[in-house]
Amino acid sequence: MAAADVIFTGGPIFTGTGAPVAGHAVIVSGGRITAVVPDAEVQAHRGDATRVVSLDGALLAPGFQDAHIHPVAGGLELLQCNLAESEDAGHALQLVAEYAATHPAGWILGGGWAMDHFPGGSPTRQALDAVVGDRPVLLSSRDHHSVWASTAAIRLAGLDASTPDPADGRIEREADGFPAGTFHEGAGDAFAEAAPPVDEELVYAGLLRAQAELLALGITGWQDALIGSVAGIPANLAAYRRALDEGALVAHVVGAQWWERSGGAEQVAEMVARRDGISPHDRDRFQLGTVKIMVDGVAENRTAAMKTPYRDGHGHDTDNVGLSFIDPELLRDYVTALDREGFQVHFHALGDRAVQEALDAVEAARAANGVSDGRHHLAHLEIVAEDDTARFAALDAVANLQALWACHEPQLDQLTLPFLQEEAEGRHYPFGDLHRHGARLAAGSDWPVSSANPLEAIHIAVNRVSPGSDDEPLGGAHQRLDLETAFAAYTSGTAYVNHRDHDTGRIAPGYLANLVVVEPNPFEAAADAIHLSGVSSTWVEGRLVHERARRE
Repeated sequence: MAAADVIFTGGPIFTGTGAPVAGHAVIVSGGRITAVVPDAEVQAHRGDATRVVSLDGALLAPGFQDAHIHPVAGGLELLQCNLAESEDAGHALQLVAEYAATHPAGWILGGGWAMDHFPGGSPTRQALDAVVGDRPVLLSSRDHHSVWASTAAIRLAGLDASTPDPADGRIEREADGFPAGTFHEGAGDAFAEAAPPVDEELVYAGLLRAQAELLALGITGWQDALIGSVAGIPANLAAYRRALDEGALVAHVVGAQWWERSGGAEQVAEMVARRDGISPHDRDRFQLGTVKIMVDGVAENRTAAMKTPYRDGHGHDTDNVGLSFIDPELLRDYVTALDREGFQVHFHALGDRAVQEALDAVEAARAANGVSDGRHHLAHLEIVAEDDTARFAALDAVANLQALWACHEPQLDQLTLPFLQEEAEGRHYPFGDLHRHGARLAAGSDWPVSSANPLEAIHIAVNRVSPGSDDEPLGGAHQRLDLETAFAAYTSGTAYVNHRDHDTGRIAPGYLANLVVVEPNPFEAAADAIHLSGVSSTWVEGRLVHERARRE
């Protein structure tokens, strides 16, 4: 018997499903798990060069995989004018002023501002002008569904009171109709020609910075939910290709090609060519077999597609039910065509009408093409009608959960719930209902919209309450997930979505040794203390790629 390269011993093992296994060790050779053996058999696998990792009671789990994330955008925000850590409107403007002082020329680009820090979720151009003068500034919101622009940026883009709202967006306006400074959804595209393109070197640096951040959080694979360029997010495919060529891409990545909602079925052939242009050798590390379709917007700016009307600030119904970015009939046609070509479809579906339209499209594809291995998935799922929760399992559609959002917090409580029908709160993020109806669950963060930390999201999935809060569980306690199910969604569940369930997402012989060590063991912690656990080391194919500095 050949000696192992690495042995993990001395702690419980979460294998990808169910309760952790105690009293066993994981044997790794050649980048793969070769055996899971009782502790008593460890010595038989040990050699002079074997590295023995003593877990000391920490949890060993498959590497986390994020099913919906924007790494390049996240990395770029860390390298540009980064407002993600701003605590309020004043702090955000202070950060802009500090960035402007250290970058004294040209456009100021970046993002991360929170809608709930500004009245009505809409910051003004005058607020930016006060700290940067006549410099052009363009900053994306944390959810990347809105942008904040200075007066100089608005004028350079040629926008004024006569500029109409696009069909897929809205411009916040002053009394005379002039743009007030916030542009929602497709309205942000008005700056595409005026703002300078992001330098390719900076885009590449953003990808590498993001990868380092994610590996430190135990994330060894992800699905990039936007391969393309839109709303200030620069083109990113070239960065991934370069990382492949230079051997710098450590994680296993699925790229979701961006579906231009202004285009049509001609995009299918273009996407086939891009998918097939990745060499068979590189596809083990990066592949393009997924297409991302935005069905609707977000509830905070009233563009999420709802079955019932939004209410105004006085609680009265309006005539606004949100936006379906693609006509539902065309959506069914596009999804059927993509499914026929062997693509997986990754839907942004936030409102209950959007969820229904996405499921209808999957159903149409199955009726036309028969059962496929597409593993189509719907992300966000803020509101899901009760009769649609059972359709996921029936259609083999995966529920892609952004669990960190499933609790009361200012943006939800101030900018969303007051403008929805009263019964909507009970249908928010119905994870428990989906699980009980047999839906497959995957999990992701939507970083940089919110934290990429899987353990923080798992905490919310289990509690439905943010740490330290005395709020009631959002949607009711019955929408909580147990810890085993939440961990599975972030490991084996996303591996399934990424078509990597044959060699990742589980701890079993033959699987890649993509592993994470978590301490303290969250399975032994109180439910309200899960978020206190952290990643102490991350391994990809048996190689240590991150180790947390030990406290003295």
